[in-house]
Amino acid sequence: MTSSNYIRWFEDLSGADVAIVGGKTASLGELCSALSGQGVKVPPGFAVTAEAYRDALTAAGASAPLHRLLDGLDVSDVDLLSERAAEARRIVYTATGGEELRRQIVAAYRELKKRCGGSLSVAVRSSATAEDLPTASFAGQHESYLNVSGEAAAVEACRQCFASIFTDRAITYRLDNGFDHFKVALSVAVIKMVRSDVGSSGVIFTLDTETGFRDVVFVTGGYGLGENIVQGSIDPDEFYVHKPTFKKGFRTVLARRMGAKQLRMIYAESAGAGARTRNKPTSKAERERFCISDEDVLALTGYAIAIEDHYSLKAGRPMPMDIEWAKDGKTGELYIVQARPETVASRRAANILQTYAIKGSGPVIVTGRAVGEKIATGIARVVSSVEDLDAFRPGEILVAETTRPDWQTVMKTAAAIITNRGGRTCHAAIVAREAGVPAVVGTGDATLKLKTGATVTVSCAEGDVGRVYAGAIPFEASVIDFKDLPTPKTEVMVNLGDPDLAFRAAELPSAGVGLARMEFIIQQHIGIHPMALAEPAKVVSAKARAAIARAVRGYPRPADFFIERLSEGVGTIAAAFYPRPVIVRLSDFKTNEYAGLIGGAGFEPKEDNPMLGFRGASRYDHPAYAAGFALECAALRRVREGMGLTNLKVMAPFVRREEEARRVLAALERNGLKRGENGLEVFVMCEIPNNVIRIDAFAELFDGFSIGSNDLTQLTLGVDRDSEIVAFDFDERDPGMLEMLRLAVTGAKRNGRHVGICGEAPANYPEIAAALVGWGIDSISVNPSSLIGALKVVADAERAAAAARP
Repeated sequence: MTSSNYIRWFEDLSGADVAIVGGKTASLGELCSALSGQGVKVPPGFAVTAEAYRDALTAAGASAPLHRLLDGLDVSDVDLLSERAAEARRIVYTATGGEELRRQIVAAYRELKKRCGGSLSVAVRSSATAEDLPTASFAGQHESYLNVSGEAAAVEACRQCFASIFTDRAITYRLDNGFDHFKVALSVAVIKMVRSDVGSSGVIFTLDTETGFRDVVFVTGGYGLGENIVQGSIDPDEFYVHKPTFKKGFRTVLARRMGAKQLRMIYAESAGAGARTRNKPTSKAERERFCISDEDVLALTGYAIAIEDHYSLKAGRPMPMDIEWAKDGKTGELYIVQARPETVASRRAANILQTYAIKGSGPVIVTGRAVGEKIATGIARVVSSVEDLDAFRPGEILVAETTRPDWQTVMKTAAAIITNRGGRTCHAAIVAREAGVPAVVGTGDATLKLKTGATVTVSCAEGDVGRVYAGAIPFEASVIDFKDLPTPKTEVMVNLGDPDLAFRAAELPSAGVGLARMEFIIQQHIGIHPMALAEPAKVVSAKARAAIARAVRGYPRPADFFIERLSEGVGTIAAAFYPRPVIVRLSDFKTNEYAGLIGGAGFEPKEDNPMLGFRGASRYDHPAYAAGFALECAALRRVREGMGLTNLKVMAPFVRREEEARRVLAALERNGLKRGENGLEVFVMCEIPNNVIRIDAFAELFDGFSIGSNDLTQLTLGVDRDSEIVAFDFDERDPGMLEMLRLAVTGAKRNGRHVGICGEAPANYPEIAAALVGWGIDSISVNPSSLIGALKVVADAERAAAAARP
């Protein structure tokens, strides 16, 4: 080897040095030089340059034997690939054992120890010159070693890293992505270990990994060293923060999900040649609390946004980032240990949406976290060890406890992937996204419940929850190109009640959310009667009390659980569409529906006709529900004031009379939601004939109307649409019903109030859409699945109306 200086310190590097120290280390140098002033901390360290790798191979005459091993290699022959790769690694390992390279690594290690003071443990990480690119991440292809202590161990780890340029998976990855083996070189980063073994660590994405939604920072975390999250050995905690409002100064976590965090990776007793790390189970108490505080999440969000903004400015275009972080459990300090461009979700074609929809039903075998938003059917194959991969056939569905990087060749041929453990940033999820296949991770027991040879359908197109169905369930796939869609003057909005679908629905070309159903969020994301949380001492059922106690553990009050959950559900929808308007309807359960919630039976009267009973506005200032309504208002106030999502409007349902309307507005004001204050608009559902008859009076009290065509039709025609005997008479096209719609629209317009409709009638019946457009309706809101059709129907109606004008 030559006598070149093969050592470069992080502070002397920048993003322009990829050819010298590889993508990973160049990025760390860039963070040190450009962002340390913004509080972004990177552990100290140095790089062993790619020149050291090249010079070592040249001095050893390694080029010819490596070409003989790798030129024309058929990577589909797994046994041959394994044999050739092992020999290639042996050649590189031997070549990098020269005295000069060893001397320089030892000298740099001693200097790092001197800088850090006391004993030193380092992470030794590979950094390839074709790595962390905007088009190819090379994530997990090369080796890293943690908790390396001592000069000899550091040299050994560096040599092993150099050799890992020829792992089976790295060879395959380069061929799949069009990289020449001999034009890629390896550098090694030696970094002071952050004591996250007694703290926590995780991964951050500056977009939503499933939908590609750009306006959130997605933070995942678990206890101990970060390898468990990357490998999918644990189900991590997950947090979302909304970027636009964060940049405006609002510091509130948008949404969170507590993971099981089954293991903590810690230092092993010996940091020598043997195992340097080991896993130990986390305690019940650790699993039942988040691994980091909201303050930590928000600090990491600030770092992530600064990193994304910096790289975007340099690239001259948006550059979503994939970032690794670690919290030192000794000092409490947060560090960034890796930052690279995100390479999957951010590369989706703009204005083109691929959608999948289940068209049948069947038994659900297991559920987990959905990855990929797609659906696939295939034969399941349970893989317990690497030996089982030999039997795997392309198009099968891989089922495993977790996956490993060296399985990647097989994984990319799978129709879908299912794992017992892992979160949406684990190895299985990353590979699934790159391969474009659905994955359900963190199922808990898929390897027990699924049998090799069984036909199953994997669905990741139903929101946050991924489902594995027994058998072949029919589904439909379609591609929508937004540039082919009309843009009518009438606003076309969506109805939404599930926050898990919000980011995906926000991709659709809608004008916002015309109806966000609060009761759906309460039912699906809380499941407990609001009064049971407002006044828990009044819950009679011992079973319900136990269930509530489990749900609210860790919260100062049961009410705080409700406020946080509801605000995060509503806030997620508001954030997804920000700054487009989102109209949230205050709860409108019927008494029989409320009674079905945990702890609800003791708070609800029994009614013969709940449809016309104690529902909607009648509840809000009634002693039987006023305390529950106060919690609803506290949640909405947190969304608008704490999260900064002032695009949220409030709508009161089933307001029978003007006096009742005044009581609703007074109850809102008492609970901190005064109409007109901080731009708050309050709408009312126009769904009772009296709302239409007295529309001028209601217009004096509210900012707008949303016609609820279902209830208005039932009450106008006196038809129960759920009754099999008379449901045939339920028809929004009835002349009397059309007159009701006309009076509602023209009455609202006469008073200068916004008026929309939030039923499916305009999407189902073009003649109704045409009539509404002709009367001058402001907005039409339909379910997301009906939006594309509604855009076309409304555009046609507008053209017809224009043509009919004299």
